[in-house]
Amino acid sequence: MLGYLLRRLGQAIIVILGVTLIVFVLSQLIPGGQARAALGPKATQSQISHFNILNGFNQPLWVQYWHYILGLLRGDLGYSYRNNQGVTALIINRLPKTVVLVGVSTLLALVIAIPLGMAQAVRRNHVFDYSMTAVSFVLYAMPAFLIGELLILFFAFTLHWFPSQPPSDASAWAVFTNPRAFVLPVVALAALTVAGFSRYMRSSVLDTLTEDYIRTAKAKGGSPRRILYGHAFRNALLPILTLLGLTLPAIVGGALIVEDVFNYPGMGLLTVQSASNDDIPLVLGTTLIATIATVVGSLLADVLYAAADPRIRLGGDD
Repeated sequence: MLGYLLRRLGQAIIVILGVTLIVFVLSQLIPGGQARAALGPKATQSQISHFNILNGFNQPLWVQYWHYILGLLRGDLGYSYRNNQGVTALIINRLPKTVVLVGVSTLLALVIAIPLGMAQAVRRNHVFDYSMTAVSFVLYAMPAFLIGELLILFFAFTLHWFPSQPPSDASAWAVFTNPRAFVLPVVALAALTVAGFSRYMRSSVLDTLTEDYIRTAKAKGGSPRRILYGHAFRNALLPILTLLGLTLPAIVGGALIVEDVFNYPGMGLLTVQSASNDDIPLVLGTTLIATIATVVGSLLADVLYAAADPRIRLGGDD
């Protein structure tokens, strides 16, 4: 298993280096350069030249990229001239809030989707299965902003059960200390994940129930409950572990939209605000962090897969 994990870790490092190169190239493609983006359209050529010299933008590209990598290793993601603050400090303030939102909503989605998918597989082609399939398709097709707006309209403005948005100065852990204020954004983000996960879980359970070892367990007189939970569940869960890592980009993207709809002060709202203000360094910084989080999520999914599948631990096919 150690060799498997080292290979996956090496691949993750290569991907992250590739992402840093892409982000660096994008920063070089800004119309007028970073100096123009920072100083504004009215900046003179002498001011732009002075800015480039101060920040090392007059050096060869490979030198700039090398300094960029060294800065990343020190935790320096650049400087937001619009906010007059380092990008790293801005992200550190917002990132925990998004991590908690995504973590809680993903956990809620798994708690709902896994039993739901199993129940649909057991009751295949029954009314319950058809009904849940229809609901899943509707949720899967709905954009994140529409789900958020409908939740606000119904539960906040019509029923007055929950506030339309959480407090803007709330801490990352306020979702646990003041859960009522965060129900709507958590549910909105979880709804995006439940639909897809439940469908995959249903298909995975159905495929697992056709395996030879399941038929053998039935022939030995095993109860349906024991066969389902004792034999089928673990193997049916393996694709979900992989899917969790692969769908992390979609979850993060959904968080960006949901945070904007609910004015949730996390990374998503920060990205939207920075894009609206043409704060290029901040946009590139948040993009890099989101991409690294996606790579780490995929690596975590591989680790969980290896932990659940003995063939990988023994060095089998991966």
